[in-house]
Amino acid sequence: MNLDIRPATAEDVPVLLDLIGQLAAYEKMSHRVEATVEGLRRTLFPASGAPAAECILAFVDGQPAGYAAYFTTYSTFMAKPGLFMEDLFVKPGTRKKGIGRALILHIARLANRRGCGRMEWTVLDWNKPAIDFYASLGAQTLPDWRVCRLSEDALARHAERGPMGAPESA
Repeated sequence: MNLDIRPATAEDVPVLLDLIGQLAAYEKMSHRVEATVEGLRRTLFPASGAPAAECILAFVDGQPAGYAAYFTTYSTFMAKPGLFMEDLFVKPGTRKKGIGRALILHIARLANRRGCGRMEWTVLDWNKPAIDFYASLGAQTLPDWRVCRLSEDALARHAERGPMGAPESA
């Protein structure tokens, strides 16, 4: 098995979108995928400004086998940046070959080189294989923390309320 991990390029976006679709199917969330080739190109490889996230791709013998997406965060407590891994996915036919480990450790080494104080990600509570895999790497599951989210609809609803900082009327 010849494993190659490299940063995704704009030309890789169709491959990346296919892998995102496969991850969504695995997580039983295909109905939530809104990403398009154009949307990924615009946000990951913008004509100007910084990308919203970075992606790496894993290839086995030249064929796409998985990917990881991550972005920079910041900890005020540590006064250091961090990396948040949004996605980690390995195609079913190539699992148990060290590809997931290679992808996550690639990002961990990158976080270390960038002076990050931590690397974080979320895992679905039913995904025991992933939870066990992350534990084998030394990752801690934080029992006191829960993910909170304002969806696009909620963001739009709040934006319609008026100027930022204005008190809400009763």
